[in-house]
Amino acid sequence: MVGKKRKRLKTWQLLLILIPLLFLVATLLRLDHVKMTTLRSEVLALDESGEEEALVKKLNELKDFTSKNIIINITEKNGLSKVSFGTGPFYLENSYLRAASAAIKKVEETATVDDSNPNGNIYALASSVCRPLAIKNGWAADNPNYINCFMEELAKYPASENSSGTFLAEIPSTELFRYEFSSPVLAPSLSGFLILASLILIVVIFIRFLIWLILEIALTLIKNS
Repeated sequence: MVGKKRKRLKTWQLLLILIPLLFLVATLLRLDHVKMTTLRSEVLALDESGEEEALVKKLNELKDFTSKNIIINITEKNGLSKVSFGTGPFYLENSYLRAASAAIKKVEETATVDDSNPNGNIYALASSVCRPLAIKNGWAADNPNYINCFMEELAKYPASENSSGTFLAEIPSTELFRYEFSSPVLAPSLSGFLILASLILIVVIFIRFLIWLILEIALTLIKNS
C-alpha cells in the first residue's frame, strides 16, 4: 500500500481548533465595530462643524464600510436592548437645524404684505414674537428654540395656499436627517470566512457528539437486554 492512510482529526482536536478560532472571530468583529464607531463619530463631528462636502464623503465612507463588514451592534428602543447588524440609528441634528434656519431666513428676507391670509403677513407676525425672544435668550438663527418658536407661531394661523402651508412644506422633515446603515449577517470578509469555518466546525462536532450519544445509548440497551 503506497502512502499512509490519512488520519481523521479527533473531536477533541476539532475543539482545540474551534476555541482560538472563535477568539479570533470575536477580535475581528470587535475591531470592525470600533472602526464603525470611529467613522460614525467623525460623521457627527462634521455635522456639528458644518463641513457639508466632508460630511457627505464621510457618510458614504461609513455606509460603504458597514455594507462590506459584519457590524454587530446593541441598540436601545423604548428601554429595551436588542442586537442589530449595522450602525444603529443616528441623527444629524445640526444639519437639520441649518436647513430649517435657512428656510426661516429666506422667509424673513423676502416677506412682504401677504393678502392671501386674513391675518396678514403671518411671517412678520411670527418674527415679531420670536426675534425678541431670540435676542433676550441669545438664540442664534439655527437654535432649535428659535426654530420651534417660529413654527409654533405659524401654526396658530390658518394655512392658505401661499402662506404658512408653503413655508412649512419647505422645512425639511427630520426623517431626512436620520440615518441607519445595515450590515450583512455574513460578509465576504476575513471575519465572515472565519465565522463560516467556525459554524462548519460546530456542526461537525455536534454531529459527532450526536452519533456518539446514539451509540452509547444503543450499547447500553444491548447490555441490558
